[in-house]
Amino acid sequence: MEGAAAFMATWYMAMKVGAIVSVAMAITVFLVYRLLVSTKTDPKQKYDYINACEIKWLKRTFLFLGIACAFAINLYGAENYNTLGLWFFVRLFISICAATLVAYVAALMLDYYYPTSLNFKLRKLRYAPRINAKTGNKMRLLSEDEEDVHLDEGRQAEENIFSIDYDVWLDEKTGDVKIEKYQGHLVALQCNNCGFYTMKVQREEIVDRHEDGSPKELLKHYKCSYCQNLRATAFVVSRKEADDYKNQKPNTRGNTKNLEAIKIELVSTLGRRKSFEFSSVTGAQKFLNEFDFDKLA
Repeated sequence: MEGAAAFMATWYMAMKVGAIVSVAMAITVFLVYRLLVSTKTDPKQKYDYINACEIKWLKRTFLFLGIACAFAINLYGAENYNTLGLWFFVRLFISICAATLVAYVAALMLDYYYPTSLNFKLRKLRYAPRINAKTGNKMRLLSEDEEDVHLDEGRQAEENIFSIDYDVWLDEKTGDVKIEKYQGHLVALQCNNCGFYTMKVQREEIVDRHEDGSPKELLKHYKCSYCQNLRATAFVVSRKEADDYKNQKPNTRGNTKNLEAIKIELVSTLGRRKSFEFSSVTGAQKFLNEFDFDKLA
């Protein structure tokens, strides 16, 4: 009996130390990850690191929390149970099940639920204003049609099959260009059925062509990896060059004499919405020419 009592005393001490160490390890893993993120000053570098590592680091954190839970459960009844018995092995089994459940549920949430929040964080980093390191000027993100003039044929081909996506930032004062590369399907879209960011492109096909054979319309087929929902969306392939947009003038047709008001609603890439009303076409056009979403409160 004395030997059993000594074993139980050592066991309970080990469980206490194990629980404390596991919690400390979970906190340490999380803080180390946050420290590594903070060392990435460039938005693109921070985007790549968070995209590749955040879920992995969080899974490690919850793994240590699950282990800590197992240690804590084995401390139950420490004052009343000082001898070995069937209850010891039942409690040990329950603790292992609890640790597995914590780690497994956390992994499921990180794989299917957390990407919703992660996608918002990544989009915010991706579309955060870029500053020209040479001049300090603020750069402008070009549209999909405008950016093609700055991409060679190989990069355009990658974008056309959606394997790679390029963002082109332009310093309009100096003409300096910064090209950032993103994996085309690395971040999934939000499924309109289950709401999770698990909708990914399965295949693309050209459904219409111009007379010269160049693509005119693309059809992308999506599938949700969580609820298996299917979706297809058509996209028009533009053939405009950058100069076409620079030389394009606003076109207002028809009689605007009896026009009472013009309402403009703007939606950002992060989902923010702003509405504005103007009493004339001139006022609305002036607003659009000087508009900068980042300066809005």
